[in-house]
Amino acid sequence: MLRSAILTAAGSGSRLGSTLPKALVPLDGVPLLVHAARRLLASGEVTTLVVTAPAAHVDDVRAALAGLTLPDGTPPALTVVPGGASRQASVAAGLAALPPGDGTVLVHDAARALTPPDVVARVARAVAAGHVAVTPLVPVVDSLQAVADGAFAAGHLPVGGVPTLGATPRTGLGIVQTPQGFDRATLDAAHAAARAAGVDGSDEATAATDDATLVERAGHRVHAVAGDELALKITTRRDLALATLLLADQPRDS
Repeated sequence: MLRSAILTAAGSGSRLGSTLPKALVPLDGVPLLVHAARRLLASGEVTTLVVTAPAAHVDDVRAALAGLTLPDGTPPALTVVPGGASRQASVAAGLAALPPGDGTVLVHDAARALTPPDVVARVARAVAAGHVAVTPLVPVVDSLQAVADGAFAAGHLPVGGVPTLGATPRTGLGIVQTPQGFDRATLDAAHAAARAAGVDGSDEATAATDDATLVERAGHRVHAVAGDELALKITTRRDLALATLLLADQPRDS
C-alpha cells in the first residue's frame, strides 16, 4: 500500500507580514514547511512526499527540504511542484505528481507546522482500517452565535437540521485540522467530479477549502479522529508568536 502525503506550501506570507512565502517563514530558525515535513515523516506512516510550492520558489522549497529522512534514516521519495491559484488546485497538482496506484494519501498544510506525529499516524491508520476519508478535529470551546445586521440573529446555526434560539450548542461541533487522510482512488475521483462540475480551483472564491469537503460532496462519509491543539494553523503574526511559545515547551527532537 502506497503511503504518500501532499504538503501544501504555496501560500503567501502577507498576513504574517513577511516577504517570504508563508511556508518559508522561520519558526525558531526553521522554515514552517520543514517543521511540518519532519513531523509527517516522523509518524512512520509516510514514505512519499509531494510538496506544492509557489512557482517562483520551487528551488527554494526543494533546498529547504534537503536532508529529510524517514525514521530508519533513509531519505523519502520527495517531489516539489508548483502549486495552483487555490488550495484545491495545489492539491490537484500534488495528486498528479504522485506515483500511480491506489493507497493512502494524506493532505497536510505546511501552516500547521507543529502537528504531532501521533495525529498523522492516527489519521493514516484510520484510512488503513477502511475509512475512505478521515480528518482530525478538536472540540469547539467558545460559545457560538449567528449575527445578522450587527445583532444576534433570532435563529442561529442549525444543529441536526433544527434551528433553535440562543447560543449554538457546542456539543457535536469540531474545528477541522490536517492532515486529512483518504483512499487515493476516492480522492482522485472527488477532484475529478469537482472539475467536471466546473469547480477546478482556478478561482479562490469558489474553490473547496479542504479535501474532506470535496469528498463529502461526492457522497462519502468523512470519519473524525482526535486532533491536537498543537496543530493550530499559523496565519498571522500572533499565531507565529503562539507557535514559538508552544515549540519552546516541546522536546527538542519533536
